[in-house]
Amino acid sequence: MEEEDKDLLARYRQGDVDALAVLVERYRRPLFSFILRMTEGKEDADEIFQEVWVRVIRKIDSYRNKSFISWLFRIAHNLVIDRARRRKKFISLDGGMSQSSSEDSGIGRDSTLSNVLPSASPRPSSVIEATELGEKISRAVDELPAEQKTVFVMRTTGELRFREIAESQGLSINTVLARMHYALSKLRIVLQEDYAMLGVDHEM
Repeated sequence: MEEEDKDLLARYRQGDVDALAVLVERYRRPLFSFILRMTEGKEDADEIFQEVWVRVIRKIDSYRNKSFISWLFRIAHNLVIDRARRRKKFISLDGGMSQSSSEDSGIGRDSTLSNVLPSASPRPSSVIEATELGEKISRAVDELPAEQKTVFVMRTTGELRFREIAESQGLSINTVLARMHYALSKLRIVLQEDYAMLGVDHEM
C-alpha cells in the first residue's frame, strides 16, 4: 500500500531523508512537465523544479495545507511567474543581456538536496516524440490568456484534479471550471478537427 504524503512528510520532519526522495519521485513527472510547459525551455524548468523542492524544505515545518500536490503546484506557479517578471524586467532594462542570480542557500536541511534531486528531467521512457499535431496544440495553448493556460496545463499536463487546482490557485472550484471551459472553447475553435486529441475529462 502506497504511503500517504502526510506520513512521508512526518518521516522527513523526523530526519528521514529517504521520505523526501519518495515524494520527489512521486511528483517528478507531473510537476516537471507542468513547469516545462509553462517556461521557455529545459534549463529554466530544471532550475525551477529544483527551487520548488528548496522551498518545500524551507517551509516544511509550517506546512499545513490539505493537499501536498496543490501546495507543490502553487510554489511552482509562483516561481514561474517570478521568473517571467524578472526576465521581462531584464529585457526592458538590458536588452535581454542579463543573468539572474540564485538565492542564498541558508536552508536547515538543504545539505541533503543533491542526494534526493539527481535529475529533474523525465525518464527517457516518458519522453514523447514531438509531432505536428502536438506542436499545433502547443501553439494554440500558448495563445490562451495566462489564467486559462495555467488551469489547462495543470489539468492536462500536471494531472491535477480541479479541486487541487482550485486549492493551489486560491480560487473557487467554479472559477477553475469556468477558466477550463473558456480554454477548451477557444481551443475547440482553433483546433477544430484535432480537438478530440486533447483527451480532456472533467474529473474533479
